[in-house]
Amino acid sequence: MSQVPLITFNNGKTIPIFGLGTWKSKPGEVGQAVKDAIDAGYRHIDCAHVYGNEKEIGEALKEKFAEGKVKREDIFITSKLWCTHHRPGAVEEALKNTLQDLGLKYLDLYLIHWPFAFKEGSEPFPSGDDKFADYDYVDTWKAMEEVQKKGLTMSIGISNFNKRQIERVLQNCTIVPQTNQIEVHPYLIQTKIIEFCKSKGITITAYSPLGSPDRPGAKPTDPKMLDDVKITAIAKKYNKTPAQVVLKYQVQRGNITIPKSVTKSRIIENFDIWNFDLTKDDIALIDTFDCNGRFCAYVDAYEHKDHPFINDEY
Repeated sequence: MSQVPLITFNNGKTIPIFGLGTWKSKPGEVGQAVKDAIDAGYRHIDCAHVYGNEKEIGEALKEKFAEGKVKREDIFITSKLWCTHHRPGAVEEALKNTLQDLGLKYLDLYLIHWPFAFKEGSEPFPSGDDKFADYDYVDTWKAMEEVQKKGLTMSIGISNFNKRQIERVLQNCTIVPQTNQIEVHPYLIQTKIIEFCKSKGITITAYSPLGSPDRPGAKPTDPKMLDDVKITAIAKKYNKTPAQVVLKYQVQRGNITIPKSVTKSRIIENFDIWNFDLTKDDIALIDTFDCNGRFCAYVDAYEHKDHPFINDEY
């Protein structure tokens, strides 16, 4: 069984602190990545409707369940409600569509992917002057509470929400979010929002923990975190790779960590972080990399009043 430590949510459910991210994992690659990850010991797969690959992930899960090496209850599956389904009446249908694609009867965790809403329709990234919708994410959250009560998902949470938005949810909810999934890596250590969430009993899930070097819009001149001499020196000290150091940094901070890869060797390498610990000095040094270097800002939605990164400090 997996050796990954578990984090306990505020509702008593547990989640493996380490999982496989699937954003940018292409069809034809993601299924094998999921199977390789499960074989390597991963028991947590992070998905989303908008990634466009949940059917292939579902096929991979079905294959692994059929082998008998893992059962459904052994695997923690997260998915996310996309911005085109924020209308409260659309939430349950969206979740059921995800369940159908994944071949599952329930999710372990369902998140509101972003706090802002797009107009409904088949196009996930609508354009034009009318691309935004004005659904209140608090009303969307109340619909999330209902799908949890129905057992369609064991836990619910948010993603990319800022402090003010979380406070509004907390003032109007009957179920406190179990996690806030946000971009976290050494260039964006997110101390303030992490401390705030933890003070409210909300865990942090760190996406793009390696800085998402394959993100859309990445430039050759962008700084290469994993090539930094300070990171490579720490890695050499422990006979580890820079990626393993950066991933262990998040885990030791107590953040649920979900690196993405479709390369078998890297999937295995990323998981091989349980036989060493960074010192306080190592962590303090990595903290100094922080430059508010946000790579996943969703600039195409800057005009939306609910964009989380425009008017608030954190």
